[in-house]
Amino acid sequence: MKIGIIGSGNMGRSLGILWAEQKHEIFFGSRTTEKGQAVAESAGNNTQGGTNDEAAAFGDVLLYTIRGVNPSEVLTSINVLDGKIMIDCNNYEIPENFAYPAIEYSLAEKLASEVPQARIVKAFNTMAQEVFELAPQPLKEYNVSVFVAGDDEDARKTVMSLAADIGFAPVDCGELRFARLLEGLGDFIRYLIIGQKLGSYTTISVETLPEAEKQHLGGR
Repeated sequence: MKIGIIGSGNMGRSLGILWAEQKHEIFFGSRTTEKGQAVAESAGNNTQGGTNDEAAAFGDVLLYTIRGVNPSEVLTSINVLDGKIMIDCNNYEIPENFAYPAIEYSLAEKLASEVPQARIVKAFNTMAQEVFELAPQPLKEYNVSVFVAGDDEDARKTVMSLAADIGFAPVDCGELRFARLLEGLGDFIRYLIIGQKLGSYTTISVETLPEAEKQHLGGR
């Protein structure tokens, strides 16, 4: 697939490199042509680099890594986003003492309201960037879950396929409103990583017990 990275920081660079290794075409976007090109040069094959506008025009799927910023402030025109799949991987800022307020309106829903013609999908917000260092192997062995929410079923399936390509176990979480739960889960993971000092490789794997095991447990 053709994937545009809007905001080529650590998260965008890491995912872009992994997808490029799986033969997807990647365009790293940044505020300046020079920075985007520098990221692409360090990333290797199947990559290009330039501005965020160029990345948005290039990709059929876009990874939007710029937390809480309206795309109209990043791109010359948001019309280029019409019909495209936009992956939102962001969480809110960490408050003092991890005193998180209840999430009544997720960042993903905010993004969807700002670019209503794009197909917004929440994903990749429940692990630190360091987890991507393990992809695709030995990541597959750990069955690390990527939780995917979005109103467009085909868009969800596309993002789930991209997650599986790089070694994750995708979990379909349904409509975009459930991004509120996923962002809360992302907050909890960051609390474990930083507040409880469990380290950057802390994440979640969803396991389903085999039917025989469930019957055994139920018979106790």
